[in-house]
Amino acid sequence: MGIAPTIKFSACPHDCPSTCALEVECLDSHHIGKVRGARDNTYTAGVICSKVARYAERIHHPDRLLKPLRRSGPKGSNAFEPISWDAALDEVANAFVRAEQKHGSETVWPYFYAGTMGLVMRDGINRLRHAKRYSGQHSTICVTLAWSGFLAGTGKLAGADPREMAKADVVVIWGTNAASTQVNVMTHALRAKRERGAKLVVIDTYRNATAEQADLFVCVRPGTDGALACAVMHCLFRDGFANWDYLERYTDCPRELEAHLKTKTPEWASAISGVPVATIEAFAKLIGQHPRTFFRLGYGFSRQRNGAVNMHAAACIPTITGAWLNEGGGAFHTNGAIFHWDRSLIEGSDLRDPKIRLLDQSRIGAVLTDDADALRGGPPVTAMLIQNTNPMSVAPDLNRVKRGFLRDDLFVCVHEQFMTETAAVADIVLPATMFLEHDDLYQGGGHQHIMLGPKAIEAPGECQSNHYVICELAKRLGANHPGFTLTSREIIDWTLQNSGWGDLANLEAQRWLDVQPSFADAHYVNGFAHADKKFHFAPEWSTLPPQGHGATPDVPQPRLPDHHAVIEESTAEFPFRLVTAPSRHYLNSTFTETPTSQRREGQPTVMLHPTDAARLGLADGARVRLGNTRGELELVVEIFDGVQTGVVISESIWPNRAFAGGLGINVLTGADPAGPLGGAAFHDNRVWIRPV
Repeated sequence: MGIAPTIKFSACPHDCPSTCALEVECLDSHHIGKVRGARDNTYTAGVICSKVARYAERIHHPDRLLKPLRRSGPKGSNAFEPISWDAALDEVANAFVRAEQKHGSETVWPYFYAGTMGLVMRDGINRLRHAKRYSGQHSTICVTLAWSGFLAGTGKLAGADPREMAKADVVVIWGTNAASTQVNVMTHALRAKRERGAKLVVIDTYRNATAEQADLFVCVRPGTDGALACAVMHCLFRDGFANWDYLERYTDCPRELEAHLKTKTPEWASAISGVPVATIEAFAKLIGQHPRTFFRLGYGFSRQRNGAVNMHAAACIPTITGAWLNEGGGAFHTNGAIFHWDRSLIEGSDLRDPKIRLLDQSRIGAVLTDDADALRGGPPVTAMLIQNTNPMSVAPDLNRVKRGFLRDDLFVCVHEQFMTETAAVADIVLPATMFLEHDDLYQGGGHQHIMLGPKAIEAPGECQSNHYVICELAKRLGANHPGFTLTSREIIDWTLQNSGWGDLANLEAQRWLDVQPSFADAHYVNGFAHADKKFHFAPEWSTLPPQGHGATPDVPQPRLPDHHAVIEESTAEFPFRLVTAPSRHYLNSTFTETPTSQRREGQPTVMLHPTDAARLGLADGARVRLGNTRGELELVVEIFDGVQTGVVISESIWPNRAFAGGLGINVLTGADPAGPLGGAAFHDNRVWIRPV
């Protein structure tokens, strides 16, 4: 009889607000078995996505990078030879020194994102950045638009306890396909349906897995959520559902808002959004009759050029009814503000020089092709260290990104788990650990837990952690900071203690800390987080943090909620609006290597309404080309009536190799920064479609 596996606890590291608490079967010191959700974590509640449940496929994948590699052929040829760790790190450090000697320190650009959400392994790259005065990164590829919109209203990135969805009479899931991308949202929303008879409203651009479970599905044209929100608020004022006692006490200009919304009728919004008048009226009535309505606001609907305005408008709705006063009411987007971390040891923020330029992460194509505006008047980027992201697949304006990476004068080191598209164009590739092979610290974006992810098994081959790479490069580059001399566990312990969360021994014993603020704080009972304690219907967009990044377009935002008509609207030449939505079995470019995910996803497709397909003479399974001024690519048609005419959906960031031209869906997406603070509008693209 075999030895029973040891159960160890961890936290999912991937770029998802759920940050699930995990129970992991450890078969021995090098291998895992099944992965389950921790049943006694009140948010995870024993439920995780199928991708992570089969994590053994990924962590024990035969294609994992196991040795450092040096490029031995032309860039992009995928020709590499093994090299020792010491030789590889020496080569990286020498390349950085040569680049700095020629162009100054800002020529080096450490580039990272959310391949892991662990605070030490994700953000430690900033410690090297600040210590060496390398170019900064304005992180715009995911959250900037959404966070700006929510902050504009509430003043703080926090809201009602997301577990309160289970206590709502109406749950509104707006702009996130939670059944595929945030499974725990569905756990609590469906509990409300089951136990309270609550109604579930889903607002999205197509009938996805979440919409299939809705009592009311509101299918909206991309980028028109602000118009829908305004019409709902018009109805609430018109029909006597506005809570005037609440509005006068808690908001900045309710009378002005009411007057502004007089013309924002359901008919007006229907013409813009494509949502039937009757649906808008029914949605507004449901909210008005049920003050215990919980708005779970996602990221997807903010990925438009007017995304911040749309997010703000949606957050205004529960404020009209005073839903914030009720348990099971109000709004939630993310809990980032409740953790009050002291990140100085992790990030070396005490060394940050505010005069060093910030380069826009989303404009990496423009940066690497020497666009003067993108470079903010500074030197070219000639050396990069890349961790936790795959810009040769996930960055917008992908044709330009590729041109930039193929520059002969650009040195690139990529620290990765697999030979991604970005690793394939690197000069040095370093093998990285996965989350069960190192210690790290996590916070929930979609919930309220601080979580420990302790090392559970040994890493295969010569894989090393992000922290190891940063510290070893610091030695070679003469970078000094206490964080370079400590282990990841020591950094975790210091960070916990200096942030007021106890010590590592305590977290290790408890596995996670529930740090949910009081009801009064979470629901802003004592006032919102602006200086005047009011919810702002008329935001001061120009004062939102962060300032001084140089990525803001010169487009004024509307004073009050509205349809901000700055989206890439369809034209006769480009008659279709394209949304590049996430899929169920991939996560950005992660899990695209696992066999089960590949089998379940099948092939890249474009969802096309039957009316549009008939007009183009296309049958299900036909091959078509999609294109615009940025590029074009080939896809297979999936005829689908769960989308508006003139709108097409392509799910997931498939590997570039899945496309005939060798580049994926982001050849069609734009990298121009959206207001007010920048951000990539991944779901805001117009295209033509032609049969192959």
